[in-house]
Amino acid sequence: MSDLLIHHGEWVVVCDGAKALVLENTGDAKFPNLKTIETYAQQDLPTRELGTDRPGRTHSSDGRGRSAVQQTDWHAQAETAFLKKLAERLDAAVSAGRVKSLIMVAPPHALGVLREAYPHALRGAVRSELDKDFVKLPVHEIEKHLTA
Repeated sequence: MSDLLIHHGEWVVVCDGAKALVLENTGDAKFPNLKTIETYAQQDLPTRELGTDRPGRTHSSDGRGRSAVQQTDWHAQAETAFLKKLAERLDAAVSAGRVKSLIMVAPPHALGVLREAYPHALRGAVRSELDKDFVKLPVHEIEKHLTA
């Protein structure tokens, strides 16, 4: 990662499916200084509060067989919704001229969801993507990992 340069004014978005940190480089490319400008988080509700339906059952078309239908993964749906909303917020910031380019840092699954959700303006502003899970680290540790 040592070849990653974070330009002055560039945003670094560090996220997973439940939390996002939007950091801005107030330093320069040689000596970055990341400052938190926005934080987003979603509550991690228990499954019983996300969905109350029991798994469904299907009947076989021939005979008397019955099968269970797989339970809906409510947490995965909540994470996907959170990441899509994040992409919309970032797109609005790019469209409003608040930022010209940004670097996305997220675990591989979250990056996949984000890529599918990138609106046009945001897609053009994403300069680099890193598949790392740094969201639980303090900002100075994130900065150290990105510039090491």
